[in-house]
Amino acid sequence: MNGDLDSYEQQIEDEAESYERVSEKNRKKIETLLENERKTKNINIRISEYDLSRIRKRSSQEGIPYQTLIASIIHKYVTNQLVEEKNILKVMKLMEK
Repeated sequence: MNGDLDSYEQQIEDEAESYERVSEKNRKKIETLLENERKTKNINIRISEYDLSRIRKRSSQEGIPYQTLIASIIHKYVTNQLVEEKNILKVMKLMEK
């Protein structure tokens, strides 16, 4: 094993010959999808001063800008990655049984 690679990277290196090349047409489709995923759009929203101050406090605790935190929350919501605390607690209680 090459000392510069971690185990995941080494696995990729070891399996490289089994990978198939992507056609030029599919490569362009993939690049377009990735480019669209990276695009951002500025929006204006109105939220309560209380919520904004809480978000700013949380973002400070997390060490990230508050707008980045808001974007992250929205992304997690639309990709079904944002889970309500009560649902987590409910699952934890079921697992204890």
